[in-house]
Amino acid sequence: MAFSVEQMRSALSDGLLSFPVTDFDANGKFNAETFRQRLESFIEHGVSSIFVAGGTGEFFSLDEDDYRQIVELSVATVKGRVPVIASAGRSVSDAKKFVAIADEAGCDGILLMPPFLTECPEDGIVEYASQIMASSKTHFIYYNRGNGILTAESVKALAAANPNMVALKDGVGNIAALNDTIKTVGDRLVYIGGVPTAEIFAEAYLSIGVNTYSSAVFNFMPEMANKFYKALRAGDQAVVTAIIKDFFIPFCRLRDRKKGYAVSLIKAGTTLMGHTAGNVRAPLTMPTAGEVAELEAIIKKNS
Repeated sequence: MAFSVEQMRSALSDGLLSFPVTDFDANGKFNAETFRQRLESFIEHGVSSIFVAGGTGEFFSLDEDDYRQIVELSVATVKGRVPVIASAGRSVSDAKKFVAIADEAGCDGILLMPPFLTECPEDGIVEYASQIMASSKTHFIYYNRGNGILTAESVKALAAANPNMVALKDGVGNIAALNDTIKTVGDRLVYIGGVPTAEIFAEAYLSIGVNTYSSAVFNFMPEMANKFYKALRAGDQAVVTAIIKDFFIPFCRLRDRKKGYAVSLIKAGTTLMGHTAGNVRAPLTMPTAGEVAELEAIIKKNS
């Protein structure tokens, strides 16, 4: 953990955040070389933080050996140029194991995923997250999503109980609820946009003080992703509107055809752009040939 609290907050609150896909080979095994190349490309394109083995990185399908390879390679490749943030989640004991692996590798923080499968009361979620955060001195970002959604007062309680919690990532897209949280908790935390294809919410996020977000399309269209983010922050409404209209709206319509396409289409995009990351692992599925052709047309229109 090379970055201080102040440095981490700065990296998370200004600049585009990248969430690389996890590269797999033809046999579905982790492809270290193409993943290393992907990380280098992300840094060359000026990201402010790299989140590895996250939702876009198919954390839910990784075993401990995959995870260890990913975090060790990420730290060795990035070499402190930007923060490397890994994910943890599942049960409390599983999450603690992932945190320990990330700590040992030298990661700079953890994106804490919600627990899986069961419905959860908010006080139980706070306890779940607190037990995991207490297991390490690393920086934590809580991912407010799925069956782990916390309202404003619960976020406030979680942050108060855990000094090493530095940020909240929103995966819900309820702007009213997020605005409540931001106004209730204040600048104790950094707030990150994190709905799938977060650019479609970027204008609304910015209006309530959420300056950055996770960009999955950065995996295959980094120049466009950067152009959009810079235009957004500069208040260039014409460019923002054009990119949303020409790329993000048709992309999201295609994404919404099937569950999991928020990840699957990203992997298809990397292949179309000549930097394949392989296919997704089950239970996700790859898009059809016809859908890939549609994606290619969207890319060509915006390249």
